[in-house]
Amino acid sequence: MAKQSFEKSLKQLEDIVQELESGDLALEKAIKLFEEGISLSKHCSDTLDQMEKKITILLKDQDGSILEKPFEPENDTSSDQ
Repeated sequence: MAKQSFEKSLKQLEDIVQELESGDLALEKAIKLFEEGISLSKHCSDTLDQMEKKITILLKDQDGSILEKPFEPENDTSSDQ
């Protein structure tokens, strides 16, 4: 698989899952899609691991100590309605 963006890989993975869940595939096609999905999943996981390492580096202070701050997502008011 050629290098592609995380977002594109994730979208392809979502499409594959949806197609597999439809249950309207021949077995060989389903297996091929499953294999492609596994590859995309690994790519996404590897990308997330790399980003986590970059974030850790960015959070280090001048002494090299890691500053751990809890993740606080922005308030999503759309789910409260």
